[in-house]
Amino acid sequence: MERILVTGAAGFIGFHLAKRLLDDGGIVVGVDNLNDYYDPGLKKDRLRILQRNEKFTFYRQDIADRQAMEDLFRDRPFEIVINLAAQAGVRHSIENPHAYISSNCTGFLNILEGCRHACVKHLVFASSSAVYGANTTMPFSIHHNVDHPVSLYAASKKANELMAHSYAALYGIPCTGLRFFTVYGPWGRPDMAYFLFTKAILEGKPINVYNEGRMQRDFTYIDDIVEGVVRIMGRIPQSSPSWDGSRPDPGTSFAPYRLYNIGNNTPVELLRFIDVLETCLRRKAEKNLLPMQPGDVPMTYADVHDLTYDVGYRPQTPVEAGIKQFVEWYADYYGITL
Repeated sequence: MERILVTGAAGFIGFHLAKRLLDDGGIVVGVDNLNDYYDPGLKKDRLRILQRNEKFTFYRQDIADRQAMEDLFRDRPFEIVINLAAQAGVRHSIENPHAYISSNCTGFLNILEGCRHACVKHLVFASSSAVYGANTTMPFSIHHNVDHPVSLYAASKKANELMAHSYAALYGIPCTGLRFFTVYGPWGRPDMAYFLFTKAILEGKPINVYNEGRMQRDFTYIDDIVEGVVRIMGRIPQSSPSWDGSRPDPGTSFAPYRLYNIGNNTPVELLRFIDVLETCLRRKAEKNLLPMQPGDVPMTYADVHDLTYDVGYRPQTPVEAGIKQFVEWYADYYGITL
């Protein structure tokens, strides 16, 4: 069994992915700095579940720490690296921009350098639907140009894609970037809207609904995200023989590099999402309707054709089922009777 490094292992997606890999019999090394961007207690509880498995090893360190990452790659060789560690959140990037350059750019450079010197077979890294920025052609396709980000978070993720491509071209490191679309589910991030909504509704407090609820998001359940990542891990990208420098395709390359969208391929209006949440909580929300926030976009919608064609990816979870699973977890975790 190959040894797999998962960075951000105590995070939302990292936890679920590491657990799936361990359940499948994998040997997983997890890295996370357990920062306080949101409740570290939630991260530690996720981590405790992973540490029940003897095939999981954890290192508390920051990917932006160059020496620590050099030591890790030297001492613990990996066949596959999955980089999910990042400073997340569009709105937070407006308030604290330096954190995004440190984690998302400097940290990612350390990952690339580790993969380079350790001759890693495949680097899979998290990008984001945010890279589509000002694009309005729907659904968003990996073959579209994405040179107009509207937040520093989005720009940092676009930078990751460019950095990975340069290492694939220079050193032949197989790299696959995954653009995640609005991931939700049990053990989720407390700064995400659905988590904030649930907490406020249960406490009888109003919820802030931006763009008056008319935004649409390609809400993607965590199990569907993990399934996509697992399928991609075993598909080592190759040079595309049809790539043409006179008509460059952003989604493929002459280098061993690929990009994919992972989304539900079914955008849902925010007000509809709230309706389903109200049904599952058996409570009505008091909505504070607000204008669009800086850095937000009105709609996301993933074209997942390439992922379906290459690895058979098909999302399985409608929002009604996904929200129900989240609410049940939330009630159990926080000891709430619905």
